[in-house]
Amino acid sequence: MYIYHIPASITLAQGVLESGSGRSPLVSHANNHFGIKCKDGYNGPTYYQDDETKQECFRVYSSADASYYDHSLFLCSRPAYTNLFALSMSDYKSWALGLKKSGYATNPHYADQLIEIIEVNKLYEYDRNPEKYLPRASVSDKPVFPDNFPPQCVNGMINGVKCVSVQKGTTFFGIAKQAGLTVQQVKAYNNFPDNYVLKEGEIVYLQPKQRRYFATKYHYVQSGETMLSISQLYAMNLDVFKEMNHVTGNWVPVGKRLILHY
Repeated sequence: MYIYHIPASITLAQGVLESGSGRSPLVSHANNHFGIKCKDGYNGPTYYQDDETKQECFRVYSSADASYYDHSLFLCSRPAYTNLFALSMSDYKSWALGLKKSGYATNPHYADQLIEIIEVNKLYEYDRNPEKYLPRASVSDKPVFPDNFPPQCVNGMINGVKCVSVQKGTTFFGIAKQAGLTVQQVKAYNNFPDNYVLKEGEIVYLQPKQRRYFATKYHYVQSGETMLSISQLYAMNLDVFKEMNHVTGNWVPVGKRLILHY
């Protein structure tokens, strides 16, 4: 909740409901507490079981922690759930209703089930009095990320922005033509200068980038990174990213902590 701004009661209730209180086969065999499937370009280990159709593919995690973090990233990084983050973290009822409305589950009673789990177990106390259960000071600003972090171009999208991964021989003209854009539009969306040379494996965005990234609050600069390369990693507008962090140039020192959202 501190890191991703999702009510603890909602995360816990979804975990209880989706995993059968931690006793489902998905938990036993895959450490998967939220029933997250393999789609969207997932390349990690897999587990198959019947769901809406026979033998569907589910993600396998190295730990329960990784499953919980991936669930948070799932909600934070998909545009369908953007409106939830305008809600109060103490308003679990609106979050439950919003999840159902946004298409998280097909069960028509999904929101009611979450609310019942929260109220029967008094999980709302975690939202209202978080310091009582886990002092903020004991939580690292730099979380342990799941197996699929940093963000990848999943289902042609990062942070709700359409993207492609550059392959060997890819050109700006080829990307622009396939996307129905001009070369200048592609360069502008990515904050690339006119003389920019594409590199194999990097991400190119096909829409304007976002003003913030919700899946985590901070990025710690690694060797070789620049403000441009970091803004590309999170699909953030470069100018807004610089202004948010009071940086004027492109170079930043290794180890510096950069803010991804307020």
